[in-house]
Amino acid sequence: MRLAKYIADSGISSRRRAEEMILAGQVEVNGQPAVQVHVKVNPELDQVRVNGRLIQSVHKVYLLLNKPGGYLCSVGDPHGRPTVTDLVKDAGLRLYPVGRLDMDTEGLLLMSNDGDFMNLMTHPRYHIPKTYQAWVCGHVGNKAMNSLRRGIQLEDGMTAPARTKILESGNDRELVEVVLYEGRKRQIKRMFKAIGHPVLALQRTAFGFLTLKNLAVGQYRHLSATEVEKLKSMARGISQPL
Repeated sequence: MRLAKYIADSGISSRRRAEEMILAGQVEVNGQPAVQVHVKVNPELDQVRVNGRLIQSVHKVYLLLNKPGGYLCSVGDPHGRPTVTDLVKDAGLRLYPVGRLDMDTEGLLLMSNDGDFMNLMTHPRYHIPKTYQAWVCGHVGNKAMNSLRRGIQLEDGMTAPARTKILESGNDRELVEVVLYEGRKRQIKRMFKAIGHPVLALQRTAFGFLTLKNLAVGQYRHLSATEVEKLKSMARGISQPL
């Protein structure tokens, strides 16, 4: 295993930051300074110290959280607002949100301490479908729905085609299901604003094949090894049965 990955897997830094620490002479392997980022180590045999501290790889954890509204997708907040990490403290490890949901957005959020997994789930070149349900103002006509399906011109470019359908109509509002294959900041809200139907409430209901089935708001569950491997395969475009 590459030294930088081993350091990142210990949870003390990102892989890029680990490479910087290696080049800065802050890392020792078996008592000797490591001066190249491409050094490889055997986690079972080698001792690695960062600034004199012995490190070890941590157990990888993958959670599915049903995020409530009112929580930031962050590991901390200087203003003291609640964060999603507050909801998973009893997991016993420092975990990070995989991607982001707005503070007022509810629903399915993955959390992990596996940096490679997080990158695979969120990098723009990987395309795992994400399903949302949005209550929006007014009644969305066929023309507006077709615009969403073709793609909407936003300030950061044209969106990829989305799958959409009306689930429910109420008094001057509708519940619309949207499936996206990309994940720009506040994308759902910006898309509906662009077609004249601002979002009133938003929930992510699925991430790939994962859903919120039997999971109460504010609760989480661990992903199985099979689910984790299937997510990785989906991101890489590999078909794998669950």
